Amino acid sequence: MNMPTLAPHESMELHEALNFKTLCLAKSKLMQGLVFDQELKALMQKDVILSTQQIAELQAIYARAPFQAPVPNSPTPITH
Repeated sequence: MNMPTLAPHESMELHEALNFKTLCLAKSKLMQGLVFDQELKALMQKDVILSTQQIAELQAIYARAPFQAPVPNSPTPITH
């Protein structure tokens, strides 16, 4: 089955969501080093795991955009 492409405005909104989610992932990952409460740290780690999965899902949808830009297969080094 041929998957339809996204409309230009949908592509831009998806791009913005992907950028926002990537920024949130980086922030959660980096802030874990500053948190001493184990419960909060566990919650932040759960957010990192879920955000990574959500970014992968958004990247799969982004492949249907009418314009193509290279999307890395893995997060940038700042998120490791």
